[in-house]
Amino acid sequence: MTGTATVFDGVLAGRTGHLVRDDGIVVPMDAGRWRAAADVDDTWLLDRCTGPTVDLGCGPGRLVAALTARGVAALGVDSSPVARALCRRRGAPMVRRDVFAPLPGEGSWAHVLLVDGNIGIGGAPERLLARAAALLAPGGSVLVEAGPHPGEWWCGTVRAGAGPDVPWACVGADALRALAPAAGLAVYAVSERGARTFVELVA
Repeated sequence: MTGTATVFDGVLAGRTGHLVRDDGIVVPMDAGRWRAAADVDDTWLLDRCTGPTVDLGCGPGRLVAALTARGVAALGVDSSPVARALCRRRGAPMVRRDVFAPLPGEGSWAHVLLVDGNIGIGGAPERLLARAAALLAPGGSVLVEAGPHPGEWWCGTVRAGAGPDVPWACVGADALRALAPAAGLAVYAVSERGARTFVELVA
């Protein structure tokens, strides 16, 4: 997904702090938080990752690094070369790859992370959730950061600055509950951490 990598290269490098949807809505991107260490709001996610975890769209790898420091086997996946460089600097294991391409450990991960808006990857959340579910071992879970508007379920394209249009989606917690069954998943737990909402989905 080269276009997606190009968009997020700019965000990760600090050249822009938002995406613009094709309906004109601005989607903030907090690259400063992504580049920092995992914070207290991330703790709920980290505590639920009790076994091998793959982070789809890992960016600079803050969650991968935090899990590794806890002794949890973790791997980041991201198509951005900037993300790869930042992960290497942080010492976070990652592969530079499309999340829909073959990945290490297919069907053996205890947890899949889709955080920092990454439920939007590919612009088709049903497909992305099915992909995440296929990566799991029996009994595993998908941990998703939902959008700020619970009922939102938007799919279209976004761009950053003068970059290309790429497929993207925005999905709230209530919409996730409706989407999950098509991927063989159901909502197990929800946590609101300040302005952020996390949802755990299980098979």
